[in-house]
Amino acid sequence: MSRAVPPEIAEILISEQEIQDKIAVMAKAIDEDYCGKEILLVGVLKGAVMVMADLARALETPVSMEFMAVSSYGSSTSSSGVVRILKDLDREISDRHVLVVEDVIDSGLTLNWLLRNMRSRGPASVEVCALLRKPEAAKVDVPVKYVGFDIASEFVVGYGLDYAERYRDLPFVGRLKPEVYAG
Repeated sequence: MSRAVPPEIAEILISEQEIQDKIAVMAKAIDEDYCGKEILLVGVLKGAVMVMADLARALETPVSMEFMAVSSYGSSTSSSGVVRILKDLDREISDRHVLVVEDVIDSGLTLNWLLRNMRSRGPASVEVCALLRKPEAAKVDVPVKYVGFDIASEFVVGYGLDYAERYRDLPFVGRLKPEVYAG
């Protein structure tokens, strides 16, 4: 049974089926690249939870999971470039193959900082998997090995992405009506 689309959603940009199909494609590529290795998936809270859960289930490669929470936004809707760790990893990552899982990459400032932080901990490798990337919003060039969809630099919600902690649970990615967040 499909769920009603909230009236605040202006348009569905990426359907639930498109997301699941793309995650399967990314999982296949990751399985090929990590054949014979174990991966430590590191999800960036809170947005990456949906992507990470579905990706972990789609992978055949053995995985373990960790989460980090970082903040660079404060109360604004754009990155400040100043990053704070709100929740760090619970285990060492030295000599592990780390795959950072992101919901969306906007400016790349937070991810760039996070990758430097991860690399300083001595992992065997660090790569990035992101469901969404906004190339027009990029302020720094961040290497992203696995990208689901490149999208326009607009405000989107669903599938982990939120506005004021709402809409994360939607099974699709949609554009929120501007009157909801403009004010």
